[in-house]
Amino acid sequence: MSDVTTTTGAVPAAAPIMVEDTFVRASVWRVLTSDVGAVIALVIVGLLVFAAAFAPWIAPSDPYSSDLVNMLKAPGEVGLLGTDAQGRDMITRLLFGLRTTLLMSLASVVLGCGIGAVVGFAAAYYPRLSGLLMRLMDVLLSFPAILFGLAIAAIFGPGLIAVVIALSVATIPLMARVVRGAALVVMHQEYVEGARSIGMSDRRLILKYLLPNCLSQIFVFVSLRFGQVILLGSALSFIGLGAQPPTAELGTMASDGRAYLFFAPHVSALPSLLIFIVVLALNVLGDALRDALDPKLRK
Repeated sequence: MSDVTTTTGAVPAAAPIMVEDTFVRASVWRVLTSDVGAVIALVIVGLLVFAAAFAPWIAPSDPYSSDLVNMLKAPGEVGLLGTDAQGRDMITRLLFGLRTTLLMSLASVVLGCGIGAVVGFAAAYYPRLSGLLMRLMDVLLSFPAILFGLAIAAIFGPGLIAVVIALSVATIPLMARVVRGAALVVMHQEYVEGARSIGMSDRRLILKYLLPNCLSQIFVFVSLRFGQVILLGSALSFIGLGAQPPTAELGTMASDGRAYLFFAPHVSALPSLLIFIVVLALNVLGDALRDALDPKLRK
């Protein structure tokens, strides 16, 4: 009985340190905070998320109340950033537009990455399903997100739901490929083979070994994909497939301001600038997170 215990007890000891290990987390945080660009990006993202979350309390006015007397006022003339074509305060519209854009992108990333991760783990763990699942992912990858948006808008009509579905479907194959590649590396490790040899269930093995050891790749992909989804979602809204007036959304606001570029450029320029800042900050943060989570780059 003691011999059996000794033999089986040696398997967990061979398992590597997981991502959640305290030392690794401290090392990642130290590398991340030593990068000035990453710290600035993190502060910007934090401030923008805070502003979007508390927009109803921070905004100086109602985002949907019109004031036709003060239409298209320049920044500083009426309010700090002026007004739009309906006389609505631009600060208020930007706060609520940012809120809508971030929620739309968050829903798309969570849904797309969640389904993609399941597909990726299934393709890596069950070789019989790998060919079928990955060929399906290749088919989805051949269609751009704009085309998905057009198809879904034709079925359900334009709106935020159509954009979320389109961006989620476009994210699934990308996430599936990332997770499958990371999981295949883990699957060939000795501690995984040892765990399977002692009869560990598929569900427990995936949750205990595959998922924790793929978290770094997942985190990096999600952070970078979030910025891409914001850009794609704003583009879909810009061409009229996303949020419909009077809903405040950055892409829709940039599109609405095109008619006033020559005499009120701030109506279109301000939401476009905000999109640029958000996407740039997320990309810088994603690159820094990738460098911090990669042991070779961390050295």
